[in-house]
Amino acid sequence: MQHLIFESAWDRTISPQDRNEIISFFHSTASHIKEGVHFSFLREATNHRGDILVTVLIHNGENKILSIKDTIIRYVYHDQIIATNTFSIPCHIKEKTSMPWTFIFSIHDQTDQQVDYTITV
Repeated sequence: MQHLIFESAWDRTISPQDRNEIISFFHSTASHIKEGVHFSFLREATNHRGDILVTVLIHNGENKILSIKDTIIRYVYHDQIIATNTFSIPCHIKEKTSMPWTFIFSIHDQTDQQVDYTITV
C-alpha cells in the first residue's frame, strides 16, 4: 500500500489548502501506482527569472528507497520537450511512498545527457 509523506520543509510551510489538494490528489491516484518510479503532474508556474516550476507527486512504487541525486529529469508538455535539467533532492523517498516536490526547470541551464525520468503532461 502506498503512503503519502511531506518532506520536513514542506510539512512546515505548506498551506492547508495546498496540503488538502495534494492529499486528495494522492487518494485519487494511489490505487493506480505500479512498480517503478512515477511522476504525477500537479501544477506548473513560472518564477520571476522565467524558470518553470513543476509540482508533482513522486511515487516510489519500488521495494527499495529512492534517491534522486544528480538525476536527469525532462519536462514534456503536450508532446513538446520543454526542459531537461539535473536535480538532487535532499531526502530519500522510502519504498511504496509518494511525496510532493517542485522541480525548477531552468531553460538556460539545460542538459543533453541521457534522461532518467520524464514528467509528462
